Formats: sequence, C-alpha cells, structure tokens
Amino acid sequence: MKLLLSLRYPLVVALAAGMVWALCQALGLGSAAAYGVVIAALVVRPDFKAWPKPLFVALPLVVTVGLALGTFLKPLVDAPIAWEFAVVSALAQLLGQVLPDRLAILRNLLPILAILPLLAPNSTWLAAWQQLLAVIVGLGVGVGLQACFRLPLDLGAVASSPASGSPAGAPAAVPPPEPQRSLGARFQDLFFWRKLVFSVLALAIGQGVGAVNPKYVYFGVVILLNDSIGATLGKVRDRMVGVSLGVLMPWLIFNTFGVSSVSLGLVMGGTVALLMALGFQPHLRTALISSGVTFAGYQALTDWYIPTRWLDYLMGCGLALLVCVLFSPSSALQQFRQLAARQGRLEGELLRLLPSAREEALWLGQQREFEALVGSLR
Repeated sequence: MKLLLSLRYPLVVALAAGMVWALCQALGLGSAAAYGVVIAALVVRPDFKAWPKPLFVALPLVVTVGLALGTFLKPLVDAPIAWEFAVVSALAQLLGQVLPDRLAILRNLLPILAILPLLAPNSTWLAAWQQLLAVIVGLGVGVGLQACFRLPLDLGAVASSPASGSPAGAPAAVPPPEPQRSLGARFQDLFFWRKLVFSVLALAIGQGVGAVNPKYVYFGVVILLNDSIGATLGKVRDRMVGVSLGVLMPWLIFNTFGVSSVSLGLVMGGTVALLMALGFQPHLRTALISSGVTFAGYQALTDWYIPTRWLDYLMGCGLALLVCVLFSPSSALQQFRQLAARQGRLEGELLRLLPSAREEALWLGQQREFEALVGSLR
C-alpha cells in the first residue's frame, strides 16, 4: 500500500503532462504547449492538498499582464536585445512590487514572463493569447487530476516531514507569516532596488562573459538573488541540483522515444520518481520546470544544449552570489545568532530566519555549531 501511494504522485504528474500536451495539440496550441505542461506538473502537489482559491484568479492574471507587457513593448523599444531586456525587466519588476506582500511569490513571475516575448522571433498578440490558454488548460488539468486522485487520508493528513535542510527526525519549523508592508515601504526596500539594477544589467553581463545563452544569466539573478546571503545560497543550491537532474530524463527519453504525449509523460513522471528515489524532494519543482522546458519547449536536444545551459545557469548563480556578497551584504546567520542571544526561544523572527541561516552555516562548514545553537533554543 505504501509503495502504491509513493507511485501516485509521479503517475499523476505524468498523466497531467501527457494530457495537456495532447489537448494543446488538439486545440491548435502546439507552439504554446510547454507553458501548459509546466503549469500542470507544478500544480500537482505531493501532499495532494487543495490550492487556495485565489490562485485560480491570480495566476492567469499575472500571466496575462506579463505576456502583454512584453508583447506590447517589443515593437516600441526596437533596440538591441540587451536594451529590450533592461526596459521590460525594469517595468515588470516595478509593477510586481506593487503587489501586496501576501502575493510576493508571484513577483518573480512577472519579469520572467515579460521577457519571453522578446526571445521569440515573431511575438504576436495571437501567440500571447495561445500561451495564456495553454496555462489555463494546464492549470485546469493539473488541479482536476489532483482532485480525482485525492484520497480521504489526504484531507486529514498533517504535514510531518522535516523542513528542507533540517536534520533527520527534527520537527518541521513553521515560520510566522511575513509582515505586510505598505506600498511606500515596499518601494523603500534597498534589496528590491539592488535586484532591479543588477537584473537590468544581467543580460549584458552574460553577453560580455561569453555565455552561449545569456538569458540564463538573467534568470539566475531574477530568480536567485535574495535579501540575505543564506537565502540566496539556498536558491542557488536548489537551482543547480534541480537543473542538473531535470535535464537527465529529457536527454535519455528523447534519444529513445522522440517527442509525444507518452514520452512527455515519461519525462515528467520519471523526473519526479528519480528525485524521490534520491531523496531530493525539496528540489522537485525546479527539476520539473527544467524537464518541461527542455523537453516540451525545445524538443530536439543537441549534444551541446545541456552542458551550455548548465554552465550559463552557473554563471547566473555566480553573479547572484557576487552581488549578494559585495553590495549591501546581509548575513542571515549573523542575524540569527544576534537575535538568539536576546530572545532565547525558537519562535517568531528566529523561525523565519532559520532556513536561510541553516543554509549559510552549511556552506561555511559551521553546521554542527549551528545545530547546537538551535537545539539550545528549543
């Protein structure tokens, strides 16, 4: 029974990806199918819990705004690609900062979605419409299949797995909700402006250092650069592990079966099964994005694509870390130790800092001392 339950998640992800691919092909959305495939795989949750209802409005709305911004500005800017990226990225991030803090998870989506029309040779409003429809199809299929495979035990289950990076057997720490800032306070955030400036320069920097696909250097800064060194390190580790493992199944299965709804299901389901077998569940979402984009988006994989993509992402990780360390550095580990000396209990702000501080301690080789400090606070 336990084995069957462990196979349920890879099976549902495989079914969702294959069904969305087939539906998009049938509806004439073949060129946008990758959008739907990635969304369908991501909305299937490992615990099969239902998503909050606002997601079904917020996600299509953010996708609409992001794609519309890039499609609208591309013919107006009409400049070298580095300038187009700079203008569109800056406007998308400024627009994203208007979102309230409770929707902060969607802020990184806008500067990613907005530059996608810049990468296509012929970006049209019809293409943007098809991509939005593919996202809606993926959202509907993923959520629908998750509901069909949800069991009664999922409804009453309590999450008991340890937090990412915590020692085995340690109880999962639930951080408090982030404080909600006013619009003025959000735009006074120094870390926001740091990220905006360097993400605007990221594509040009990638071109300057010889990246084959400098867009991945840009993605590295937009996705990975965070407020503290520890939080950035955690995202860098997640990105490199996810990208490294996420390209394995597309490479193996394309060379064996080609591209179809069945092979796509094998890729996405196989990626989930591989990461679960290796114990890398915290990196599942990043790996699924990498698998979906690689296989459904690019399809014909040349031998050079995987290593150059990995190297370009590594450059993006390096740039994000360099910016985080050299410009207004903020150490989550130092903040944690200072607050622990005053507070004495693992609650409130300490819980919020815990994952980033633990990641920083891991990279600095101070994990044993850090865990001893955490143990003294419980």
